[in-house]
Amino acid sequence: MTPPPAGSGRGVNMLDVARLAGVSHQTVSRVLNGSPAVRESTRVRVNAAIDQLGYRRNLAARALVTRRSATLGVVCFNTTLYGPASMLYAIELAASAAGFFVSVATESTIDSSTLPRALARLTDQSVEGAVVIAPLAATRDALRGVRNPVPIVAVDATPGLGLPVVGVDQFDGARQITRHLLDCGASTVWHVAGAPDWTETDARLDGWRAELNTNGRVAPEPLRGDWTPQSGYLAGCRLASDPAVEAVFVANDQMALGLMRAFFDAGRSVPGDVLVGGFDDVPEAAFYSPPLTTVRQDFEAVGRRSVELLIEQIEQRADGQADVATADSTGRANLIAAELIVRASTQRS
Repeated sequence: MTPPPAGSGRGVNMLDVARLAGVSHQTVSRVLNGSPAVRESTRVRVNAAIDQLGYRRNLAARALVTRRSATLGVVCFNTTLYGPASMLYAIELAASAAGFFVSVATESTIDSSTLPRALARLTDQSVEGAVVIAPLAATRDALRGVRNPVPIVAVDATPGLGLPVVGVDQFDGARQITRHLLDCGASTVWHVAGAPDWTETDARLDGWRAELNTNGRVAPEPLRGDWTPQSGYLAGCRLASDPAVEAVFVANDQMALGLMRAFFDAGRSVPGDVLVGGFDDVPEAAFYSPPLTTVRQDFEAVGRRSVELLIEQIEQRADGQADVATADSTGRANLIAAELIVRASTQRS
């Protein structure tokens, strides 16, 4: 069988695929919907027929029949910071790999007034579920009181929200890099913290303090930044004037860049005089001068896990099971391990 000839008045449909594959149109539908109740040999034959005929699904018609849109929503705030931007990209990739489209609702910030508005926009587009990127305290507070119109997964939030939470283990990542700096010979480690009211800021502060306490070291008063190189530079200017500073854990790589420039301007060598570690492993970190020791976040794994949890909820709702989106048992955090990346900024010759 070949596709309908040009000018025949119709395109390839599911019946054409079924005839070529030698199966029923119901079997073709099961293959398209990812049903496990299809033999692998049959699935291969149907997919080969789809490829040969160039069949494209009519998603609008499918949505009308199944009331499933194959679309996931993402709620995020307007930022160009590496972490949130990378997280959004990772979620989009994971959704696409799972056969879903993505619709994004962006607000200047996500709080108790903007979160319901963003979710309403997404539900108006018939999304089946939503991932909320929630690294801000205001977003966490909003999630605690939100009425879930669709299943929701929170990313970069703290547990206890009554819904699934996914994120990188910021606390352990901070412990890893603090321990590394101590192992490199520092008597203690100074810290330049991130912006206030961020989940990552608090978790990295707590991990830094915990590791120093475990090793019986005094925790100096942390300096506050706002994630930008400029704030890192200002913190570096203050620290560079103190000869007691031997090692600094900076809460993100952009601030670490500014801090290292401040040490350079003050005539203090990294790593000769001061050891410096960052967090995030931005693509440029390996090309800083010197290359930056940092903590890598596996955004791809976070995106994949958040989409998996969201699809699980969607399928449970479709099967008529209890609404797991509001169950307390789903409040556990699904933590992805952080990875220490050692480079020259902590390696004295």
